[in-house]
Amino acid sequence: MANYIYPAPGVSGTQATLAIEINADSGNDSLAVPSLQDITVNNSNDVFTWTQLDQTAKKQVATTSTNSIAMNLVVEQATFFGDGTSGAGTASLKGLFGMSKDKDLVDFTLSLGKESDDTAGKIITGSGYITGLAPTTSADAPVWVTPITITVTGEYTVS
Repeated sequence: MANYIYPAPGVSGTQATLAIEINADSGNDSLAVPSLQDITVNNSNDVFTWTQLDQTAKKQVATTSTNSIAMNLVVEQATFFGDGTSGAGTASLKGLFGMSKDKDLVDFTLSLGKESDDTAGKIITGSGYITGLAPTTSADAPVWVTPITITVTGEYTVS
């Protein structure tokens, strides 16, 4: 029987979690990102396509992939703006906005939650840049919500 990964909202140890730290930070100050609404892990292989005069169909070869993690989250002030000022050097001091503005290379760890048989789920790690921040609010959604994308440089590591 298959074991499904299920991120159970509000259940400690089962929920999906994301931690981010600045790649050059020797203190390894990790920022746990709360209030995630959804997560999308993208792995899009590019394809080179060509035609040949002696064939009736196109030929294709997979090339390099574009990897990213996209999500939406409810904006929490300390996580979004940090506990300090931009340029302070650590993830918790800069916050998501500071790391994006300063174009910091970040390391991320995405825990997908436990599997249906209660064993540990997969963990995806990698490095990239925070982009796509666009906080919005409205009368129908009276809290600030923002999309966030981590554009991955290189490959994912799955463990």
